[in-house]
Amino acid sequence: MKTITKTYESSFRERGSKFMGYLFPAESEEEFQEQLDTLKSKFPDATHHCWAWRLNPGQPKEFSSDDGEPSGSAGLPILNQLKSFEVVNVGIVVVRYYGGTKLGKSGLIEAYGSAAKHCLESARLISIQPVQLFEIRYPYPEENTINKLKNDYELSVQDSQYLENIKLKVACPKKNNRLFEKEISGLEHLEITFKKLGESFI
Repeated sequence: MKTITKTYESSFRERGSKFMGYLFPAESEEEFQEQLDTLKSKFPDATHHCWAWRLNPGQPKEFSSDDGEPSGSAGLPILNQLKSFEVVNVGIVVVRYYGGTKLGKSGLIEAYGSAAKHCLESARLISIQPVQLFEIRYPYPEENTINKLKNDYELSVQDSQYLENIKLKVACPKKNNRLFEKEISGLEHLEITFKKLGESFI
């Protein structure tokens, strides 16, 4: 699965109608709604603001809206592009200004799908990987031991506290999870302890 970190836009005309696509990151329905409201206030005179989103890489949720266009002719083709590109935590809004010529249902499906596709093709898509989160505690002299673990198991530090001992919150790719846990379990004699925190995505 993939996601994005910034907004991408597309624009084209089809038989007089103008279609403007906006692809942006959104990690919640509230975040998506804020972006949608912003676009509606930016283009208050547009004929339609059709959209789709996909959220939550663990158990993807998705939704779409035709915003007054014939059923299935706008929101669904936008959503299908999001699924085709395997992206999550994103939303796309396609703003349409009607140009006086009806496109028909098949024409609308093509136009809204194209607007979404153009955005996605121009976007820098970033892979999301499932991880297991761990908390590691260790004394300062074992910094090199922990650095070796970081390299060997592709650990990424999510949070750190340097007090009497060091406490790290790390994300371990799921593919390395079991081997990492097995190795760190054998380091208690060095006063290195750990606990599992749950699963996530980075």
